[in-house]
Amino acid sequence: MPAVLTGLDLLLRDRLSSLRRRAIGLLTHQASVNRRLEHAVTLLSDARGVRLTRLFAPEHGLWGAPQDHATIASDRDPVTGLPVISLYGARREPTPAMLAGLDALVVDLQDVGARYYTFQWTLALAMRACARAGVEVVVLDRPNPLGGAVVEGNVPDPAFASFVGLYPLPARPGLTLGELARWLALEHGLGGRLSVVEMRGWRRAMLWEDTGVPWVAPSPNMPTPDTARVYPGGCLIEGTNLSEGRGTTRPFEWVGAPYLDAHDYTAALDALRLPGVAFRPARFTPTFHKWAGRLCGGVQIHVTDRATFKPFLTGLAVISAARRLRPRRFAWKRPPYEFERRRLPIDILLGTDRIRRALERGRPLREIERSWTADLARWRRRRERVLAYR
Repeated sequence: MPAVLTGLDLLLRDRLSSLRRRAIGLLTHQASVNRRLEHAVTLLSDARGVRLTRLFAPEHGLWGAPQDHATIASDRDPVTGLPVISLYGARREPTPAMLAGLDALVVDLQDVGARYYTFQWTLALAMRACARAGVEVVVLDRPNPLGGAVVEGNVPDPAFASFVGLYPLPARPGLTLGELARWLALEHGLGGRLSVVEMRGWRRAMLWEDTGVPWVAPSPNMPTPDTARVYPGGCLIEGTNLSEGRGTTRPFEWVGAPYLDAHDYTAALDALRLPGVAFRPARFTPTFHKWAGRLCGGVQIHVTDRATFKPFLTGLAVISAARRLRPRRFAWKRPPYEFERRRLPIDILLGTDRIRRALERGRPLREIERSWTADLARWRRRRERVLAYR
């Protein structure tokens, strides 16, 4: 018996009667499995008395094959024959026609605990649409791979809202998806009829490996829990011309570019003495994405102490060091990015242009980190009312 039972496990064991004789939609992806690796689509379509009528897919689709930013087309599920409605493409919010006839939308998505991961914003838009349509939203909760005890990073300026941050969350908010749904309802009025099937046995200080829940990659470049641990900083690399390791076996852990020397880059990062992390010189050739087919000099990010590691600060350090070493070759990625066509990708990832400007002025990382301390303290206090686990 695993230490943690997910919302899906408990729905099937204790709460299935709440869905019987109702028309149900399911927003899900490939990581939506129970402890026996059986998928939510099959489990609910086979459940006695449950009328599963349509499926909804976030970024990467129902089965997780498309790469990042790839538009997902509506389709039919090859297993059940049910229609699969895409929520990542021309439309990201369900229309009234998409929700017509549904009594409830069940949401079972494995999140990774970082502001930029788009599944949580698909949930937000679905909640808003369901509230308008009078459709209940049932969120099946799952562990946050980063735990829920530590929060980190700046709280964005709402003026920089985008699909990598529709509402102002810290980079690492320390919430489960169920807690996030309650926060969206309480703070931003997206509630309507919302219920959360909470986990049993999960504690905020748990590492993923403590949960006993099997890891299934929720997106193509999130292959392991180690990837998720670096992602709150690693995703920032997407806003630059550095490779974030897509097209390699260690996405977000390998960072580099053809214009960097691996050993010089490592020395620059080592000199910063960041907590809980070590850098190893690395050379890699991405098979796709940035610098495909080109040998990149860079580093591998090794987390040495999960308790003290600061992924967001580390991501900023990786960018800062590359700019300092090769100022004429380093560049910020230009738009479009995640449906935003005007602002720089780094600015919507950070939820502000202040941090980018501070990096451009060469401000010390510790000074930049202090700039969000007060906002983060206020966030910690505000999130208390939605915490379901201790």
